[in-house]
Amino acid sequence: MKTLLTHLLRRLAGRSAGTPDALGAALEAFRQPDVEPLDALRRLVAVLRPRGRDDDAAGRYAAMLDRLEADPGLAAAFRSRVVHFVATRRLVTFFTDSGVLPGTGFFSEWWRILGHRVLPEAPDERRLKDCLHVIYDRPDDWRWLEAIPAEHSRRFWALLAPAGADPGIDWRGIQEQMLDAVLLLAHRISGLGVDGELMRAAPDFDDHTPRFVALSAEALDFVTAFRAMLDGDREAFDDGSQLRVIIDQCEETLKRIRKRAMTIGTSLHLSYLLTRGEQSLARLAELASILADTGQATVQAGALHAWAEFARAAFLAENRRNSLPFYLGQLSRLLAVRVTENAARSGEHYICDNDADYRGMWKSAAGAGVLIGAMALLKIQAAALGAPLAVEALLFSLIYGLGFVAIFLLGFTVATKQPAMTAQALAGRLGDLRPNSAADVERLVDVVAAVSRSQLAAIAGNVTVALPVAIALGAGLSHWLGSPVVDAGKAAHLAADLDPLSWAIPHAAIAGFYLFLSGLISGYFDNHAAYADIGRRVGRLRWLVRLAGAPRAARLGDALQQNLGGIMGNFLFGCMLGSTGVVGTILGLPLDIRHIAFSSANLGYALTGSGFALPLQVILWSALGVVAIGLTNLAVSFVLALRTALGARQIRFMHWGPVLGAIGRRLRTQPRSFALPPRPTPPTDAGA
Repeated sequence: MKTLLTHLLRRLAGRSAGTPDALGAALEAFRQPDVEPLDALRRLVAVLRPRGRDDDAAGRYAAMLDRLEADPGLAAAFRSRVVHFVATRRLVTFFTDSGVLPGTGFFSEWWRILGHRVLPEAPDERRLKDCLHVIYDRPDDWRWLEAIPAEHSRRFWALLAPAGADPGIDWRGIQEQMLDAVLLLAHRISGLGVDGELMRAAPDFDDHTPRFVALSAEALDFVTAFRAMLDGDREAFDDGSQLRVIIDQCEETLKRIRKRAMTIGTSLHLSYLLTRGEQSLARLAELASILADTGQATVQAGALHAWAEFARAAFLAENRRNSLPFYLGQLSRLLAVRVTENAARSGEHYICDNDADYRGMWKSAAGAGVLIGAMALLKIQAAALGAPLAVEALLFSLIYGLGFVAIFLLGFTVATKQPAMTAQALAGRLGDLRPNSAADVERLVDVVAAVSRSQLAAIAGNVTVALPVAIALGAGLSHWLGSPVVDAGKAAHLAADLDPLSWAIPHAAIAGFYLFLSGLISGYFDNHAAYADIGRRVGRLRWLVRLAGAPRAARLGDALQQNLGGIMGNFLFGCMLGSTGVVGTILGLPLDIRHIAFSSANLGYALTGSGFALPLQVILWSALGVVAIGLTNLAVSFVLALRTALGARQIRFMHWGPVLGAIGRRLRTQPRSFALPPRPTPPTDAGA
């Protein structure tokens, strides 16, 4: 009932906002002596808010400014109401917290946002920070606010505090609370100087602690001098230059820690601390700049410009405060870049630049094909046991997971693991690309060609080995045991699973998503191993030292640290593949996976199970299904990985046209380079 009533009220508000002179009526309300400014502002925002996707909110905002600028009496009434409203609110939390991560921590803020979805907070209308949620009461208001040109924002604040005008007592109250916010922010940042997490991330952090300690003292001097200036002592004016020097030094320290975290690893807590510290320093610098630009008797144009920029950003951030994607976006960059950088380094190993790399990829993929052929048979036999669903999911997960780990530790290659890795490496090249540089574009095309032939070599190695291995195992074991290891019914089922017009393609897309996810998992555990220094800690285990000796324990620890990401990524990838079908059965949903290498092996077992009696049409149709499954695996994992890597690096690549054009020209002129390595250059005759 409450939801229905709210919907009706919003419809009525939207209709009233759409009346011919709703804007004029909303502005005229500010002339009324008994008007409540909060209600008047909320009504004005309701008029300005767009009522459809194509509605021009920026045009109405400009019309509002035009009316105020054309009517000095209305502008004076509007200014008086709004400035008095702001000055009579508690502003310190607005200055210190709007757009800045809270001090509660990552998961506490996560749960607060989720809890707000269920039970919204009750605003305290004495605080400006809460009043903003009453005025901009829709969670997507930030979208149209962001579309308002910055010039309009500057005009708005210029109306509230005209340059050269006497600021009056209300502005003095605002400045006093801004000074309190400067002190609070400085003390908050000074606390970072003794934070154990930052000291752990940077061994030389103790050398920079005095910067953070000095920040509080300098902020106190700045505030004291500014208040003396407000009381009439112009000689006491402090332009804040020394405070900004210390702010810059603290920012430089945090940037060094962030850069180091890209090498040694990071954590959610460290990312949270760095992001909150950087936001607090930026906010302190903004407030100091605004105050320093404020004259003793008049409002300066520079201060208004700085205030307009600050208020615009703070209003947007406050409206998005309960947005989970926005919150995660503030924190994810450092961790995401670190995770994808690990995957990118792994991806470099999957790129074949020369003939030796190409032959190595074939051998590596062929080795994986042997194991995949055996794993496919084990999975078929486990399914034939008719075990309970939980046991079946466990068996499938162990077969896939341990098999993939064995493939990884033996140095073999699964073709479909490549796109999630090579996409990360390609994203780094896109970030460095200068689209106007023909040389840069050609170098990128070289990488694309190398990735293409590497991928084709891996697929060919997996498929051309897994298929004959499956045929050999199926036929050999059937002959040895005296009965078929795959009966005719199972053979028909295996062939039907490869039908490209069945659920094979959606199931292949699920496997592609898991391939992408496994790349992130590998990167995450590589990051964790480096950040937590797993190698040295394992090497110091007393029982391991007693059992293997200190040197061997240290080597084992180093090996674990180097391979933890690959082990966990492959094992969990196997668990995802092994449990999806069972989960689908439990939920009654058509969930399963299809993987090109296992599909090719299953085609081999379908042939042996049928006594090689499958019709040629069925064989060819199933082979087409294998190809379609492979293309889907690769496309889904590659696109997701490339998008994630570009997002983590904050790269908005908009120059696909020149790149795709260059790739097309290379395909026409040198198609061989996308499938085979470049021919070796013959040695020149020294005597020629």
